[in-house]
Amino acid sequence: MKVLLLNGSPHAHGCTDTALREIAATLAAEKIDSEIVHIENTVHSCMACGYCKKQSQPRCAYDGDSLNKLLARIDEFDALIIGSPVHYASASGAVTAFCDRLFYAAAAHLAFKPGAAIASARRAGTTATLDQLNKYFTINQMPIVSSVYWNMVHGNTPDEVLQDEEGLQIMRTLGRNLAWLLHSIEAGRQAGIERPAAEPRRNTNFIR
Repeated sequence: MKVLLLNGSPHAHGCTDTALREIAATLAAEKIDSEIVHIENTVHSCMACGYCKKQSQPRCAYDGDSLNKLLARIDEFDALIIGSPVHYASASGAVTAFCDRLFYAAAAHLAFKPGAAIASARRAGTTATLDQLNKYFTINQMPIVSSVYWNMVHGNTPDEVLQDEEGLQIMRTLGRNLAWLLHSIEAGRQAGIERPAAEPRRNTNFIR
């Protein structure tokens, strides 16, 4: 089993990465592999062109950033954690643009996989950021993994994050909870428990 950890910070080795590495270390202790992928700062936003919906495999029409490389590997991962710093009480622009396209192109490949969001802030805006990121999971039938508090760390530098003992404990608990859920899903699969049956989609437009 393997978990994808997306680092949506402009800094590859900043505060968000510090929190994700705490989770990765915990997953490793629970015999779960993981990979941290840093989202580059120049990410194209979704053009709503519908190209991805016409493809047999997940692929975006825009090929100038790293999304398609990740989409080609999306089935390697059994769970997803999205990490972001707080930018104006929201997730970073890069992670928002990346996830808009990721979920639009690979929704069927992410459904029923556990997901979690983490936020990193100097001071505030974390709960609004988590609320934004969690919506990607709730629209896509993905179980959300929680911890003993909201999934956040505080600090203006990686060293300050390492002093946030409560925040690091939250990350470790999140990692253990995710590992437990992944092992439980695998045990259910081996016992013959199938995914829920899907109804045909019914789209209701309010203006006809």
